Amino acid sequence: MTRSTAPTLQDLAKHLGVHKSTVSRAIDPARRHLVAPDLLQRIEAAARELGYRPNHAAAALSRGRSKTIGVLLPDITNPVFPPILRGIEDALDEAGYFALLANTSRPENSSHTAQVAVERMQAQRVEGFLVATATRDDAWLESLRQSGAQIVLINRTDGRGHLPAVISDDMLGMRLAVDHVVGLGHRQIAHLGGPESLSTGLARRMGFEQAMREHKLKPTHIVSAESYAIDSGDMAMQQLLALRQKKPFTAVVTANDLIALGALQALQRAGIRVPQEVSIVGHNDMPLLDQVNPPLTSVRIQHYEMGFRAARLLLDALRQRPGSQDATVVLRPQLVVRASTSGPPHAGPA
Repeated sequence: MTRSTAPTLQDLAKHLGVHKSTVSRAIDPARRHLVAPDLLQRIEAAARELGYRPNHAAAALSRGRSKTIGVLLPDITNPVFPPILRGIEDALDEAGYFALLANTSRPENSSHTAQVAVERMQAQRVEGFLVATATRDDAWLESLRQSGAQIVLINRTDGRGHLPAVISDDMLGMRLAVDHVVGLGHRQIAHLGGPESLSTGLARRMGFEQAMREHKLKPTHIVSAESYAIDSGDMAMQQLLALRQKKPFTAVVTANDLIALGALQALQRAGIRVPQEVSIVGHNDMPLLDQVNPPLTSVRIQHYEMGFRAARLLLDALRQRPGSQDATVVLRPQLVVRASTSGPPHAGPA
């Protein structure tokens, strides 16, 4: 007999001849350990046979929980964020949670956009927040923290150290980039930084300056881009090129791949060859950099792991596990060398 509607929990229990509460425990990841292994196997087999799919949302709401996590991303069109989101979703799915996503890419009023998104998520009874939009002085984020909400930051910190976060080691990332171009023979090295209102922009500039000091070198120029975007990288490189007339540089270490792509665009428009005249290093190693001409050398961060670990950290906080409230996880980056870097023009042995 063909069913006109999807089978319910009651249907599954009746088919097996067991109580509805037993089936409910078996399909709940947090309570399935309470069911005997042989019975658990029978329930799972029957669920497949009948085509039963658990309604986690309804079950959670019946217990006063939504099993939903709010996720705030600054720009979903940035290729860095899809693998982060995939890591988040995989970790949440393992625990029977799902993500409610908000994209806050409105630079003219991103704080207001984020605050509105949070209010709507709270109306949906989300249990916690994963936030990749933090700036170093976010009043709405501090207010959310003080409200007692469970929050974990991703890729950026709040500048105060009040919230747990999963980030890449930005200082080490810039050291890897500087060590690479210095090893190729470059001594006149400039930096195209990110916005210093963001922890990544500040930390990467500081990392660049520290790495240069370790090599007993002074930065040739430092110019900060207005945003992590190709257009901003293009404009920042134009500023560098204007300075190059008085003080030349042979390598540019950037704070972000999109900035690096904008810089590459400006250099090509000016007739300056990469890497023959100027080498460029990006940061993040977003997808498809090997398809750029020339393929971009970049500092690879662990995007998927960042999302996965952040979601796990938040789930631990929701379960009140020790050490989850103030933890910051720092992931190690690595340098991926491609064709956008080579020795400086007319350079002898390094």
